[in-house]
Amino acid sequence: MHASPRLLAPVLALALALTSCATDGPEAEGGGAVLRLIDPGNAGPLAYAKREGILEERLAEVGATIEWGGSYASFTAAAEALRTGDINIQQGALSPAVGALATRDDLRIFSVTDPVDDPAPLADGLVVPPNGEVETVGDLVGARVAVNRAGKGEYLLLRALEKEGIDPAEVERVHLDPQEASSAFASGEIDAWWAIVDAYPEAVANGAETIVAGRDVDDSDLGMFAARTELLEEYPEAVEVFHEVYNELLAQGREEPELFQNVFLDQGPTAQSGRRLEDSIETTRAATDFRYPTEDDLDDIETVAGVFREYGVVSETVEAREVVFDLPAALQ
Repeated sequence: MHASPRLLAPVLALALALTSCATDGPEAEGGGAVLRLIDPGNAGPLAYAKREGILEERLAEVGATIEWGGSYASFTAAAEALRTGDINIQQGALSPAVGALATRDDLRIFSVTDPVDDPAPLADGLVVPPNGEVETVGDLVGARVAVNRAGKGEYLLLRALEKEGIDPAEVERVHLDPQEASSAFASGEIDAWWAIVDAYPEAVANGAETIVAGRDVDDSDLGMFAARTELLEEYPEAVEVFHEVYNELLAQGREEPELFQNVFLDQGPTAQSGRRLEDSIETTRAATDFRYPTEDDLDDIETVAGVFREYGVVSETVEAREVVFDLPAALQ
């Protein structure tokens, strides 16, 4: 779908910036890069890599090290840690990255991936209480809907309303982080919630019903990795190693998805079982590789940015070439 070979220099710049803004800078004590990532939790490629020391070993080949930081529910939730440099590489979707990049120049997108489609389980959705008044997107007129501000949830809600011909001004968007939205949804303070990441399967497991999912309304909101520009500019070799290792892990996960589940614990609140474990296995099996951005990907970035600009989510026009980093060019 995104076959154009032209790559973008802004992506590399973003990754470098993410590293350099850290409290101690992007350099290790010995002079190499320090990649700072969020704690990967109990499942997924990075959790497996952390347990096995895979990134530590491979990054050492280019004189770089890795530090694992705190936990964040989404890219939007990690924004402050990215700003301060406590983390300097972060995964997410284009929408929250575009929302962040509209007001800052120290981050850049350096790799992207296509959304996982059928037969993989849904990764997000507009959820409502069972037997409630809201049963379709059309019923949202006059309703209160929780979304993460300038993030994936807000973007997908706007696209869903567009598709139904509904003016977003007729729907009250309530900006809440996942924890706040979960509480408000449970107490009935909001009528619907576009839940994403771990919050979505948790909501469904607690009885919420899905009206529509992101894959039903949009295919422009790609997955992506962003990094601090200083890290990308100063240590492109370290970022390239990260990119290569992550894709190797994805390939392994497609063959052996069970390895990436319950990596550290098979009991307790972070352990998965039953339907959620089955869904996580299938999502791992369906994961698509990351690539350096192409011309087609730039078009998708412009689409996402255009939606946010049209509805006043961001006040600045976002130029795709200014928010991506051309890592291959930096390596040369």
